[in-house]
Amino acid sequence: MSRQSFLHPIVVSLLALSLFACDGPAGDTEQASTGELAAVDTATPPVDASETLTGTAEPAGTGSLLEKEIIVLPADQTGLDWLDSAEAWGGLDEAPSLGVPYLLFTAVGERWETMSNEMTVQRKKQIFYRFMLPLVLHANKMVRERRARVLDLQAGLADGRSLTPEDIEFLRQGLVELRIAGDDDVADLSISTPELGAWLDQVLVRLDEIPAGLALGQAAYESGYGTSRFAIQGNALFGQWTYGGEGIKPEEQRTSLGDHRIASFEWPFDSVRGYFMNLMSHPSYADFRRLRAQQRAAGEPLDSLVLADGLLKYSERGQAYVDDLKGIISHNGLDEADDVELRDEPMHFVVVADDQAAVADIETELDQMRESGELVTIYERMRLD
Repeated sequence: MSRQSFLHPIVVSLLALSLFACDGPAGDTEQASTGELAAVDTATPPVDASETLTGTAEPAGTGSLLEKEIIVLPADQTGLDWLDSAEAWGGLDEAPSLGVPYLLFTAVGERWETMSNEMTVQRKKQIFYRFMLPLVLHANKMVRERRARVLDLQAGLADGRSLTPEDIEFLRQGLVELRIAGDDDVADLSISTPELGAWLDQVLVRLDEIPAGLALGQAAYESGYGTSRFAIQGNALFGQWTYGGEGIKPEEQRTSLGDHRIASFEWPFDSVRGYFMNLMSHPSYADFRRLRAQQRAAGEPLDSLVLADGLLKYSERGQAYVDDLKGIISHNGLDEADDVELRDEPMHFVVVADDQAAVADIETELDQMRESGELVTIYERMRLD
């Protein structure tokens, strides 16, 4: 295996990033599902990451895969057995309060299409939701952190506190990313900008969490539990359209809709990030944001089934899409995920290898990259804090 072919999945596996600091996919994108439900069966029942990367964190000495910051699993029954073990998801059977394991998968992969065909529908759903849930919870964690910063800045301004240059840049970037203001509008942003107070209010309406059950339901709906051509070829989990000339061309592209394609992504979290940015910023989802803000104002927990009603424009099928989505959420009990949290443990990245021999090759190269410092360099580039 060449260094180039191996380095790419490792680089993209370090995928925790700021929803403010990173753009979405190239070109203007929006969610516009075709609403094809055929692939989704609803009738079936704290360690410092930098220390870990440099090898200075104290290992547990138990031989546990969780001692590794990047876990390499074979795409076979051995890998599935580990996911069922107490180290991963099996621990929740004994102690649900442990939280969701902090395991971020780095690709959907062609092997998933083959493996899923050999599973029961129920098992396929289970594995897919385990794949997706930590990615969604990580995105919500990043949103919470940035929302808390905005709330702190808002309170500080009310108390007469000034803004640092870092604060100004943070707000400037957020206002543009969330489509509240344009680059020219915020070029001279300062504490004396007349619109600043109103803009901060708008940021807090847009920069907020998406209940996990809703995201799981839409990912299952749009990607056929990760088995669609778009998911396999481009890690596209939410049916996001792009008109920039890039992406995956639908087999039956309708010319009346222009040169629309399905946006592709290098890794799954990038698709999750694009989904979050669309719901937080696109004009089509103003109803979703309004319902979410109402729940916040009432002091209610965010509810997947309630907020799904704000997604009439997510698909050209309109209300029929929303009804099907709510059916998926209800039938599979996905709204139970609205209240879950990530486990209080270091983030781990999961790379899936073709077989056990490939696992050994990847782990050997990982050791070399760790020793040379390449992993630290990758970590610093990925903004994991």
